[in-house]
Amino acid sequence: MILYNLTINIDNSVAEDWLAWMKEVHIPEVMATGYFLKNQIARLLDEVDNGGTTYAVQYTCRNLEDLEEYQRDHATALHNKHTERYKDKFVLFMSLLEIVGTDVERQ
Repeated sequence: MILYNLTINIDNSVAEDWLAWMKEVHIPEVMATGYFLKNQIARLLDEVDNGGTTYAVQYTCRNLEDLEEYQRDHATALHNKHTERYKDKFVLFMSLLEIVGTDVERQ
């Protein structure tokens, strides 16, 4: 399985609106594409005071082929909606991770 991670630092002036919009609009639109099995949003706890709040938005998909198809057919339009709404209010970077273990128990 693949974890598609988007780390974003969003300006505090729009952070509350951004989080609500992500939960109510953007993530449901991403999930409606059918490529992802689950999602989550995590907030960075040891934030540096830079006028923004950092979140990791994570989507899990079955394989790289699904992710590549999503990126080819849907990602640009969805990203553009985000960029238009929060122009000059965020910094974003993406990373891909392969899930190599889940719910690993301590022995």
